Amino acid sequence: MASPKTLLATVCAAAGLLSTVLLAQHTQHGGSARVVAGQAAAAPKSIKPAPAGALPPLPRVPFEPARPMPVVQQVYEFAARHPEVLQHVPCFCGCERMGHGGNHDCFVKGRAADGRITEWEAHGIGCQVCIDVGRDAMMLFNSGASVSAIREAIDKKYRAHFPSATPTPPPAQKGTGRRT
Repeated sequence: MASPKTLLATVCAAAGLLSTVLLAQHTQHGGSARVVAGQAAAAPKSIKPAPAGALPPLPRVPFEPARPMPVVQQVYEFAARHPEVLQHVPCFCGCERMGHGGNHDCFVKGRAADGRITEWEAHGIGCQVCIDVGRDAMMLFNSGASVSAIREAIDKKYRAHFPSATPTPPPAQKGTGRRT
């Protein structure tokens, strides 16, 4: 039987492959990719959070979610409502090869100018690493941690255990405009 780490890598690779195929289909049919795979993602200046109210349903996927659906739904909602956090939190599953710039991209593929979700990223549903990073960030945020403290805690917990990370810029220091 495969080790849990091998199984995790296989599930994340499969979810990544599916997302890459879906992205390719999307761009072939008039859509546009935010970032070309292999290039560093530029940090968005400001992403508006999703407005209050119901969010669109998550996409149907041909694989089992990596965590129970209530957990998956909580993390997707957190990504929708708090881009100011997850745009500064890296992901460690290898999804930078799909063009992801941070953990936010594992869950949200498109937003309208007002922050409304126009398209979810299916990859996060099937990737345990994405969900766990997002859930840890959510729990830290809910406990009152700053975005800088959340970034530091996520880096400390995950960076030593995974060979790659998204090219996620750190949050700006308050009052200076400089990145920390």
